[in-house]
Amino acid sequence: MRGVLGGLVADTSRTTIVDLEAGLEHLSRGTARHVDTLLIVGEPYFKSLETASRSFTLARDLGINRILLIANKIRTPRDEAAVREFAGRHGLPLAGVVPYDDAVLAADERGTALIEYQPSAPSVASIRRLADDLLGRSSELE
Repeated sequence: MRGVLGGLVADTSRTTIVDLEAGLEHLSRGTARHVDTLLIVGEPYFKSLETASRSFTLARDLGINRILLIANKIRTPRDEAAVREFAGRHGLPLAGVVPYDDAVLAADERGTALIEYQPSAPSVASIRRLADDLLGRSSELE
């Protein structure tokens, strides 16, 4: 992974997104050496948020400057409030909120990408907005 990411660093005209397994191991292995922005996905559960907080601390210690939290699988306003409160208390910048969406499970059961299965799903819309915000665009993804 380090070699792949290292080879992509020279091309600053491209955005590379890498989806890594949950947990801290990938950070401690040096795969984050060439990372500009790290998105940490947390769900509205204590264990998930604690892991997000530890990931944030480790990433900061590794020198990653832009570390953002994504709240995922948010079912209720109470879930969102809990994540926002936790993020604020731990200094985790919250970049976006993705709602819980049954379409994600349905697409997975069919073995198809969510965006192909149901491009109008609420979670897809949230992820589009997040991507546009992160990339500094105002238009929707293609």
